[in-house]
Amino acid sequence: MKVLKLSAQGLPQSWISLEQAVIHYAAREVRWEVGGEVAVFRGGHNAVSGEQSIITVNSIIGTRGVPNINPFHLKPGLTNSKLFARDRNICAYCGNQFHEEELTREHIIPFAQNGIDKWMNVVTACRACNHRKSSRTPEQAHMPLLYTPYVPSLWEDFILRNRRILADQMEFLMAHLPKTSRLYS
Repeated sequence: MKVLKLSAQGLPQSWISLEQAVIHYAAREVRWEVGGEVAVFRGGHNAVSGEQSIITVNSIIGTRGVPNINPFHLKPGLTNSKLFARDRNICAYCGNQFHEEELTREHIIPFAQNGIDKWMNVVTACRACNHRKSSRTPEQAHMPLLYTPYVPSLWEDFILRNRRILADQMEFLMAHLPKTSRLYS
């Protein structure tokens, strides 16, 4: 289970472990929290008061400090799993939905024609369509794209990075997605 760490201003910073979240709580760096309680950690007893230390961790925390992510300079890393999730496991050529192991990263302008490995030049394709298109452009192969590529926003990238997102975390992130996002159901 991961905790969504935000800046004090509410911008996503990272997915962190419960243990990392406890460190933020113990250092009094958590300025606010939302979402549900996901864990309770019990520490030792105070020698004077006899009270036990308890840290309750919420699923989303806002921490002190200057954000280390500027949403306007974000260039999300390109991985196959994030690409396939962005494209909802749908082949850009035949339009069918496939399991991840049946998909490939397809370069619209192929490497053989000086194409690059960037979000705006890749789509999800099934193995058969990728093979049929080969090292041609969609126009050359007479295989028009059914959808266009795009670079995910900061909020989309945080959804695409984590496969096990809690409902309250997903609700928080979905509330900030661009209206054009393919991640809407």
